[in-house]
Amino acid sequence: MKTDYQRLLALDVFRGITIAGMILVNNPGSWNNVYAPLKHVPWHGLTPTDLVFPFFMFIMGISTYISLKKYEFEFSRSSIWKIVKRTCVIFAIGLGIAWLSLFFLTWNSLVKDNLTFFSHLRQSICVFDQLRILGVLQRLALSYGFAAIIVILLKHKYIPYLIGVLLISYFLILIFGNGFEYNETNILSIVDRAVLGLNHILDDHKIDPEGILSTIPSIAHVLLGFYCGKWLMEEKDIRDKLLYLFLFGTVLISSGFLFSFGCPLNKKIWSPTFVLFTCGLASSILALFIWIIDVKGHKKWSRFFEAFGVNPLFMYTLAAIVSILLRNITFKYNEATTNIRDYIYKELLLPLFGNYQGSLVYSLLFVCLIWVCGYVLYKKKIYIKI
Repeated sequence: MKTDYQRLLALDVFRGITIAGMILVNNPGSWNNVYAPLKHVPWHGLTPTDLVFPFFMFIMGISTYISLKKYEFEFSRSSIWKIVKRTCVIFAIGLGIAWLSLFFLTWNSLVKDNLTFFSHLRQSICVFDQLRILGVLQRLALSYGFAAIIVILLKHKYIPYLIGVLLISYFLILIFGNGFEYNETNILSIVDRAVLGLNHILDDHKIDPEGILSTIPSIAHVLLGFYCGKWLMEEKDIRDKLLYLFLFGTVLISSGFLFSFGCPLNKKIWSPTFVLFTCGLASSILALFIWIIDVKGHKKWSRFFEAFGVNPLFMYTLAAIVSILLRNITFKYNEATTNIRDYIYKELLLPLFGNYQGSLVYSLLFVCLIWVCGYVLYKKKIYIKI
């Protein structure tokens, strides 16, 4: 069977599942009532939640191959401008989301101070001294930007060697820099605090999970996705695509698991074994989806996720903004102040479903709300490129 990569629906579906998963785990009804598989693991190890972000980064690597192929991977003004613009836009959106969340947090905390409206507004806007600089979208931006520059400047046959150099170098940094300790002595924490400052990082035991040094393996992560994209584009027979993806996935999963005895799987430091294992699993799952959707033609179940997959970054950004608004728009209810999220969860869902089930139902309803917005764009064939 012959097919062009552009007609593979599986990639959009897989991308859509990862975005829907990211939105689901980021928006429980209550953080105190979340089922274990929907939580990030505290330090070493993995849960299903720890897979959705690296899966999306792997897919972004595949998309990088597709988007740069039309430039023939040549260094030109148009190709560099595309990379720089996209990197800056995604990074700026990430900063904007962080600022919006901090704006509302500050606004609500100052309500009791009885300030004038303009003084209240000014202090809420000018929170840049507390703004977290790095984050999920910022990591996507930096990883994409560096990886895209690399694939333009470097011959592709050398990329696997570069991936190895990046992962081994980062492993040495972790080994000699106390990188597996969950405290402020970790080299990742030391660098982030020295360069960014404690006020500008996510303080998880003084370690930012999207910090500076852990960007190194995330670049390798995108490059591994890029190489899968290369196979998908260059192999004409869909069965060969499946074979390469399964073999690639099996090798990476086995390597990640084997080396985890000396280098634990850890998302918060983006350990080299975490890169290998999650990229291998993503490759194998993508092959499975291609077989189910594009070979066997079982597509009806996947239509829900297509709306997320064709506008992934827009859907993620929309979900983040809506989530911030639901958490921070307050009103009086029964002589107490509450927000929209707490009202829906505590007053409507909790009495019907209980703590954990109510929290999960809220997450599912939130995903459906965002899906409705995306589905309107999907039906109108509106694709928002970032």
